[in-house]
Formats: sequence, structure tokens, C-alpha cells
Amino acid sequence: MTETSPTVTETSVPEQTKLDIHDILRILPHRYPFLLIDRVIELVRMQRIVAIKNVTINEPFFAGHFPNMPIMPGVLIVEAVAQAGGALLLTEIPDREHKLMVFTGIEKARFRRPVVPGDQLRIEVDVKAWRGNAVRMQGNAFVEDKRVAEAIVTCRLIDRDRSRGTQSESEDAPPE
Repeated sequence: MTETSPTVTETSVPEQTKLDIHDILRILPHRYPFLLIDRVIELVRMQRIVAIKNVTINEPFFAGHFPNMPIMPGVLIVEAVAQAGGALLLTEIPDREHKLMVFTGIEKARFRRPVVPGDQLRIEVDVKAWRGNAVRMQGNAFVEDKRVAEAIVTCRLIDRDRSRGTQSESEDAPPE
């Protein structure tokens, strides 16, 4: 007997706790070389997500960061946290193809250990506040059982049409 995973529809995500790469591609707008999560191993709607990023020597950033000593840039680890959080949030948005989740803030970012080719990042994101179209999340990234990075990220959902313009300062205020 073969086991099949539930699929994600274009407009909604069924109650499921795992997402494969095909599900992620239906949810997030990111693509190679900027898609930084490979799989979701835990999802609790509107509360928590745990994603995996397999770090390989083939990542384009390793060519320059750093030659002969490849280290994953910390800002890309924070981006992976935001993408995992975006996958969690966008599963709740039925018309997500018309929306864009944008970063509005990064706080208390800490980088504790280098992430190198061959590592598997486990990205854990917990929602701290979700009000309307804005969210505040705590992200932690681990390699094995060691925390390698952490940050609080805030994001806002905007219409894709508005993404080309500017927003007022009051619209950018993250939830407390």
C-alpha cells in the first residue's frame, strides 16, 4: 500500500501538517535561486511552522561567501525564516496569487554558528502576533540540536498591484 500526501489547491490549503516542495511552490512566489525552504515537516495553522533547508555546495552564494571557506550568509538564514513564516501565513489566504508577503522588520537577529555545505537547517517559526494583514514571528534556525540563528521578523500582506508603489508609515507599523 502506498501512502499519498494531501495536495494543496490553488485557492486553499487543507488541514495538513506537512508540505513537500510542490506544495511550497504553489504557496510561495519565490523561485531558484531564492527559494530557501525545501520542505515543511510541521504546520499548526496560524501558530507554528517547522521547515527544512538542505544546504549544498551548489548554492550560488557560496561562490563569493567565502571563496575556499563557504559560509551561508546570515541574512539568507533570516530570509529562510521569513519564507517559512510566509508559507504558514499564505496558507490562510485564498487569493494569495494576488498578494505578496513583504518584510517590514527584523529585530534581535543573532548568528551563533556558521552554516556550511552539508548542513540541514531546521527552521522553527512561531507566530507572536497576527493582526489583520500584519504578523510578528519568532524564528529560530538549528543545525542538528544546535541553534545557529534567531530573529524576530515582521511581515505585511499587500496587494501585488500595490507592491510597485510606496506605503505610508502607518501602514508599515508591525503588530505589537
